[in-house]
Amino acid sequence: MPYVVVLESFEDGDGQGRRRALHPELPGVSAEADTPLEALDRLDVAREAFITERLQSGQAVPVPRPSLVTAAAGLNLDHLSFARWLVRQQHISDGLAPAD
Repeated sequence: MPYVVVLESFEDGDGQGRRRALHPELPGVSAEADTPLEALDRLDVAREAFITERLQSGQAVPVPRPSLVTAAAGLNLDHLSFARWLVRQQHISDGLAPAD
C-alpha cells in the first residue's frame, strides 16, 4: 500500500547518526537503523505487523493518503493566482520576510 514515508536523520544518545523511518498514517509504526535502507526495511516489517495485528483483532486499517499526483490534479490555478494577489496586496502573509 502506498503509505507516506517520512525518513529523517537524528543523533542517538551517544551522538551517533541514525535514521528513522515512519508512516504518519499508521500510529506507532516507525523504525530506526544506522542506514536509510535498513530503516526502510525495518519499516516494512513494522507496517506488515501493524496491519496484520489490526486485521486479526477486527480493527480498521487506516487508508493511505492519496498520492501527490492525484492531489495536485485537483488544484485550481485560479485560486492560487488569487492567493498570490492577496499576498501582494498585504491582505494575508505567506510567512516569509518581505523582500527589500
